[in-house]
Amino acid sequence: MTIQYKFPEGFWWGSATSATQIEGAANEGGKGKNIWDYWYEIEPNRFFDNIGPETTSNFYHQYKEDIKLMKEIGHNSFRLSISWSRLIPSGRGKVNPEAVKFYNNVINELIANGIEPFVNLYHFDMPLELQNKGGWESREVVEAYRTYAIQCFQLFGDRVKKWFTFNEPIVPVEGGYLYDFHYPNIVDFKRAAQVAYHTIVANAKAIEAFRTFNFADSKIGIILNLTPSYPRSQNPYDLKASRICDLFFNRSFLDPAVLGEYPEELVEILREHGQLPAIGEEDLDLIKNNTVDLLGVNYYQPRRVKAKEHLPNPYSPFMPDWFFDYYEMPGRKMNPYRGWEIYEKGIYDIMINLKENYGNIESFISENGMGVQNEERYLKDGQIQDDYRIEFIKGHLQWLHKSIQEGCNVKGYHLWTFMDNWSWSNAYKNRYGFISVDIETQKRTPKKSAYWFKSVAENNGF
Repeated sequence: MTIQYKFPEGFWWGSATSATQIEGAANEGGKGKNIWDYWYEIEPNRFFDNIGPETTSNFYHQYKEDIKLMKEIGHNSFRLSISWSRLIPSGRGKVNPEAVKFYNNVINELIANGIEPFVNLYHFDMPLELQNKGGWESREVVEAYRTYAIQCFQLFGDRVKKWFTFNEPIVPVEGGYLYDFHYPNIVDFKRAAQVAYHTIVANAKAIEAFRTFNFADSKIGIILNLTPSYPRSQNPYDLKASRICDLFFNRSFLDPAVLGEYPEELVEILREHGQLPAIGEEDLDLIKNNTVDLLGVNYYQPRRVKAKEHLPNPYSPFMPDWFFDYYEMPGRKMNPYRGWEIYEKGIYDIMINLKENYGNIESFISENGMGVQNEERYLKDGQIQDDYRIEFIKGHLQWLHKSIQEGCNVKGYHLWTFMDNWSWSNAYKNRYGFISVDIETQKRTPKKSAYWFKSVAENNGF
């Protein structure tokens, strides 16, 4: 077979997931409650098919089998997250020895199988006791996070060389404080801005602490869902709409994390509308001096925007969408199950932007994937024939390859996700995995894409 798209030596091939979405064992092993456990208890109807996070994909008990499968399908790296409320049940105070044992076992098992663990500290899963103290609105919680991060570095930093402070930190802001799709279901921009800002302060504090350890060959980064904002046309008002959309949803985290400062235009907009967060005296220096070494990029779909059709209702709460409307481009290619546009070139545009405007920071695709409903329709001879997923990955990898050829500093590609997992309020509605999971029996079966990916990883290209 001839390799048309060859990737750089040592490219990271693998997948990503998070603690709450695969571990299960939500009430076992000394784990404390997080906001997902609690929200499911009080409003199970807000979860698809009323399925909550208590068993999910049972990784807590089946990690050995799962890691063996990762090795079998060519993984050389895998991103997981540590559950803060499993490690420190109340969010601060005593470390749970059963959790330390579990995460040590997982990390050691990955390494024994030649898979590098990429460890993320926070993936949407605030410990309930800390949410009750105000969550990311509270400086106390920022300090608790710093302590938690230090404990993780102490416990696992001798083996883990790739650390991430947050995954998609804008999602808890949007979901929990703007658009009511995550607990605590608050709609209040000013509080959202405080949450976003404190997350960046927490990121900088964790990085500052990490650097005091002087680990050899270790890096710390952040994972951002970067979604290019494409204007409907070159009309100045469409262009302005896309620029402001980009400020709110991408640059609000990208600029402070990578460049160490906030975009002036965003600050001006928030100031003008009385929405600026409260800022601590030392914060701006802290953010400036503690930028990331490595950037994970999650990319699923583009954002298309246009100038607003109607002025915002002056009596409505302040929202980012006061400045733009979403635009449905005619003839776009769609993933009908998720209602998402498929636009492979977006991955290239992101990388070129990082090269041109963000010092060509070392980066990798930390998530990209396709969720499909009722995948058992594609079952043939005991295997799900997910050719649509192979096509999806291939199309994105071709554009990623082009960006690398043009000098972008891209180190790897991780699919979301390794095995079908529980997806927040969508539970198991859409399946994303290389490996199919029967949620009744917890049986794992590789899909066609798993074997295709294995050959890509083995050949370092396709």
